[in-house]
Amino acid sequence: MFNKRTDLALEARELWQETAERTTRLSGVKATKTKREGYPVTRVDILDERGEQALGKPQGSYLTIDLTTFWQRKADFFERAVRAVGSHLKELVPAEGPALVIGLGNAAMTPDAVGPLTAESVLVTRHLISAMPKHFAGFRPVSVFRTGVLGTTGVESAEAVRGLVAEIHPALVIAVDALASRRVGRVCATVQLSDTGIIPGSGVGNHRSALNAETLGVPVFAVGIPTVVDAATLAADLLEEAGVEDISEEKLRSAEASMMVTPRDIDAQVRDLSKVVGYGINWALQDLEIDEMNALLS
Repeated sequence: MFNKRTDLALEARELWQETAERTTRLSGVKATKTKREGYPVTRVDILDERGEQALGKPQGSYLTIDLTTFWQRKADFFERAVRAVGSHLKELVPAEGPALVIGLGNAAMTPDAVGPLTAESVLVTRHLISAMPKHFAGFRPVSVFRTGVLGTTGVESAEAVRGLVAEIHPALVIAVDALASRRVGRVCATVQLSDTGIIPGSGVGNHRSALNAETLGVPVFAVGIPTVVDAATLAADLLEEAGVEDISEEKLRSAEASMMVTPRDIDAQVRDLSKVVGYGINWALQDLEIDEMNALLS
């Protein structure tokens, strides 16, 4: 069976359904569909070890917000997207305590720049509260850290974040990263939230040390935007749609064909959705309206 690559729990569930008998029930997994601010939301809860084994993901909640209509740019499209992301994230994270936002990825590589670009739109308040406690008494302490990548820093993201957590003692960590999708239609059209942490680089097969409650000692929430599709996965799907049954994974995943596919206007899409995620984090952590965020970040 061809091993199709995806970071989205929604797609992992779809892949399981495609390979299982129609009469087979997926034990240990619960999926629900709703709408928030006009955007469809699919929640996948992995409840036990059976669900973990079936989907290949740790127990927890995974919410996929479908922002396909965001690009139609209808009335209040940005504000509605921010509220959709922010309100769901607010329901996941603890209501109180300092927060540390981690921007994972490589700012010099556009499909991997989601984390660093998101960090630019997050309101940093920890130092302001320390310096002017009366003026910023109503704000939650928030710190932001861009990890860079091992190839340019020589430091694992998990190592850097562990040291920072030990120093500033946040109540929670929000890690933002680029993901890989199985479907081209979900690239830069969805946002996944989860309460299970994240493994940097897993979407492109470059697994690093995990950032989760076990490794950091505090709750870790992940926010991701799929920006690439594995070329072999895309080719396999196209061959299946064309009726080809005998698909060689060895040939599709040869060293010469190992690549990722991304949209030609990825720079604009990543920039716009990273701002949505950054403002969504502000919405979840601070008692602010979007026009107030604009004023404070300008």
